[in-house]
Amino acid sequence: MIAPRRFLPSTGALMAFEAVARLGSATAAAQELSLTQSGVSRQLRSLETQIGAALVQREGRALVLTPVGREYARSVREILHRLAAASVAARTNPDGGTLNLAILPAFGMHWLAPRLQDFARTHPEVTVNLSTRLAPFDFRASRFDAAIHFGREDWPGADHLSLMPETVVPVCAPDLLQQASTAQIAAQPLLHLETRPKGWARWLAAQGWTGDLPPGMQFDQFSTMAQAAIHGMGVALLPTFVAQPYLDSGQLALASVQTSESIGTYYLVWPSERATQAPLRSFRSWLTEQTRNSPEPMPRA
Repeated sequence: MIAPRRFLPSTGALMAFEAVARLGSATAAAQELSLTQSGVSRQLRSLETQIGAALVQREGRALVLTPVGREYARSVREILHRLAAASVAARTNPDGGTLNLAILPAFGMHWLAPRLQDFARTHPEVTVNLSTRLAPFDFRASRFDAAIHFGREDWPGADHLSLMPETVVPVCAPDLLQQASTAQIAAQPLLHLETRPKGWARWLAAQGWTGDLPPGMQFDQFSTMAQAAIHGMGVALLPTFVAQPYLDSGQLALASVQTSESIGTYYLVWPSERATQAPLRSFRSWLTEQTRNSPEPMPRA
């Protein structure tokens, strides 16, 4: 529910008020709206009663806006314009519109963004707007239609579409290590991501390592951790789709070809209580095809 009904005036009352605010008289507003003057006056009184404030006052034969009325008129005019534009768009382009998507920085930059040109080509009727969010939020209090989520199916009040697990690989500056043993990697400073605190422990255990976990710096994003690795500050455990561009450019090298899966999966999530609009349906179908037909390749040196 957007707001209590007592705060949502009728469209007729808003149109009558906007016309009076613009034309300065109930008679002129009535002529424009094909209403009677008394009908316009009733709409104004009803609106003022519902708002609980005087919006217009009479000065001679003219109706003049009060200070509250001037501010309200600006908002009402903008809302009516947006409503009319949305209605026209829905009528002329029922399958199109805008999708506001919250993304995780690394997934958005390295996996989604390179593929979005294909979505734009196959769905030119949909405009995708991207914004970064690092943690789950309440869809009811946001403008987002959907979000990219990592972890488990635990986003409150949301439906989940599983996209793919996260496969990670150790990388470092080329002059630090290349194709090293597990012991050699464990002897280096290890770079950790705050949201994957046991990432290195799992990778080392998968290689049979039984020693202590070496200390290392912590980062809140893969991008800054990758930059630290590029500058020789240690070995980073990066998702394959994040690591590959740096491997291709020669900025990073594989410390080992051994990979492991994080405890978590990437999901597309959207609010359960909202009706699914056409842009989200199109994006969801396209994303399903992308993850099905474009499996993430193993990193290459």
